[in-house]
Amino acid sequence: MARVLLIEDDPAVQKGVSLALGRRGHDVEVAARGETGLLALERYRPDLVLLDLMLPQMSGLEVCRRIRESKQVPIIILSARGDEIDMVVGLEAGADDYITKPAGGAIIEARMKAVLRRVAPAQDAQEAIPPAGAEHYGDLTVDRTTLVVTKHGAELALAPSELKLLLFLTAAPGQVYSRQQLLEQVWEYVFYGDVRLVDACVMRLRAKIENHPRRPVYVQTVRGFGYRFGPVE
Repeated sequence: MARVLLIEDDPAVQKGVSLALGRRGHDVEVAARGETGLLALERYRPDLVLLDLMLPQMSGLEVCRRIRESKQVPIIILSARGDEIDMVVGLEAGADDYITKPAGGAIIEARMKAVLRRVAPAQDAQEAIPPAGAEHYGDLTVDRTTLVVTKHGAELALAPSELKLLLFLTAAPGQVYSRQQLLEQVWEYVFYGDVRLVDACVMRLRAKIENHPRRPVYVQTVRGFGYRFGPVE
C-alpha cells in the first residue's frame, strides 16, 4: 500500500482516481490546488505525488519545481495534455513519470509501482554489487551504502530517478547503454516505453553533477547508441 497525494482540481478525476487506488489498497489524500498540495505534502508525507498540470493559480509545473527544491518524493504528472512538448517540460521540471489522462486505475498503479521501486534505492541495482562504501569520480563521490552523492563535499539533492540512474551507470563505468536498455533497467518498463524519460532525467542529472552540463564529463552521450558514465580522469 502506498500513501498517495493527488493534487488535482477536477472533482470527477479526484473521485475516479481515489476510488480506483483505494480499491487497490492505497491511501489517497486529495488537494484541489497547488498551494494546499504543498501544505499537504508536509503534513501527509506521501510515498508518491500524482500531480495535475492545469491547476488554478499555481500551475502543476510550479508545484513540481517547488517540491523538487527540497523533496525527493516521487512525482508522476497526471495530465490531459498529451503533446510531446508538455511531456518534456513536465519531466524536465523534475517529474519521474508522465501519464496522459484519461488513464485507468490499473495503468496508474502499474506506473506508481515502477516509480516506487526506483525509490527503494536502487536496492535492486545494488544487489549485484558488493557494498564498497564511497566511490570517487573526480569531484563526485557516490556512496552506495548511504545512498548519498556529494560534489566537492556538498550533498546533492537527487530525485529518485536521478539517483537510480547514476547508481546504475556508475556500477559499470564506461559501459554504453541504449536508451531502451536504461528505460528497462532503471525505469523497469518491460514494454517499449517513451525514451524521452531517459533523456529528460539525464538532462536533470547533468545539471546537478556536471560543472558544464553542455560538456558533460560524467554522464556522456555516445552518439547513435545511448549513454555511459565516464571514463573520468
